[in-house]
Amino acid sequence: MSIYDFSVKDGNENEVSMEEYKGKVLLIVNIATECGYTPQLEGLQHLYAKYRSNGFEILAFPCNQFQGQAPGSDKEIASFCSMRYGTTFMQFHKIEVNGDGEIPLYRYLKDQAGEIPGQDIRWNFTKFLVDREGKVIGRYDSAITPESLETEIEKLL
Repeated sequence: MSIYDFSVKDGNENEVSMEEYKGKVLLIVNIATECGYTPQLEGLQHLYAKYRSNGFEILAFPCNQFQGQAPGSDKEIASFCSMRYGTTFMQFHKIEVNGDGEIPLYRYLKDQAGEIPGQDIRWNFTKFLVDREGKVIGRYDSAITPESLETEIEKLL
């Protein structure tokens, strides 16, 4: 099993195979619009703009599981992110990252990274770094800024 065996829904609820991202370095993050970490969207966009041409992609998944910090529809969230922070990276359908409703991709990410396989996500803006072969390289807590991952991303590119 690999990350490429999964499909997710885009912001229009169309199925997207993770195969589309084969050969790219990925930063997968659960985002929110009303979270203390929401300004990290600016740092994420900066990384995306800087490294996209080198095969880097950010896959953002809105998540409303943490104190309702991602209210609104997929379109409303996407509009907020692009208008307020200038985001241009891929934003997917709102998901759950823990519990019975978690999507299979997140179950896989949690099992592949971290000190305790399967450990629940504690908050929005948890990040997973994936190399070009689809291997989960690391899991980074919300407080870890996107900018602090730049060296790790450069090594993988």
